[in-house]
Amino acid sequence: MNYEVCQLKELEVEHFEIREVLRCILHTTLFHGALGLVRPKDVDLELFEITYVQCGDVELEKKIDEKIDHFISWLEKHPNKKSQICLSFYEVKSKQPSWFTNKTERLYWEQWYVDLNVTQHPKHHSSKSHHTKVVVDPVESATEEKSSRRAMVEASLREVLFQIIKFVNEKKDHVPPISEGAIYFPYEITIPSSSDSAFGMDMIKRMLHSGHPTMLS
Repeated sequence: MNYEVCQLKELEVEHFEIREVLRCILHTTLFHGALGLVRPKDVDLELFEITYVQCGDVELEKKIDEKIDHFISWLEKHPNKKSQICLSFYEVKSKQPSWFTNKTERLYWEQWYVDLNVTQHPKHHSSKSHHTKVVVDPVESATEEKSSRRAMVEASLREVLFQIIKFVNEKKDHVPPISEGAIYFPYEITIPSSSDSAFGMDMIKRMLHSGHPTMLS
């Protein structure tokens, strides 16, 4: 089976921005991959001038929020480790049962990788020149820098949203047949485990299981 991987542009965010950014990206990806009748719900981000669309599914929202909570908890315990979350779509196939295998298996056909570079905003201190006696207002300086940084994050997030839409519209040959009555393709959201190596090994096992992926960045 064709196996596609979309590596989304890395975003540099502060800790308090993680939840909104991930909600926006994950919901946008799932909405554009929805199959059946959904009730689109426009959502305005509080931190950025961006509106995205959710499927209007309470259970879906709950699952995404739970994964984001786990991801944030992991980040707090591993602040210096790579911050990545993966959204995977798969098919469920039946196979011959044996002593060592289950009756069904997951065949992954599409994965989305979201990389976050979580930064800490530097503290600002007032400064005074001994020669000119000009005092720099730390509040004004911090506000200008905050506004500039927020605009950069917003622009990057918009790029990611366009990247998602472009991928969905252009990459269709690998999409499996649609099951009658299905609203979503089966999916899972994977966050890092206790170590980076465990997360990496999990991804490698999936690639070996599903075949060689095609990368799209």
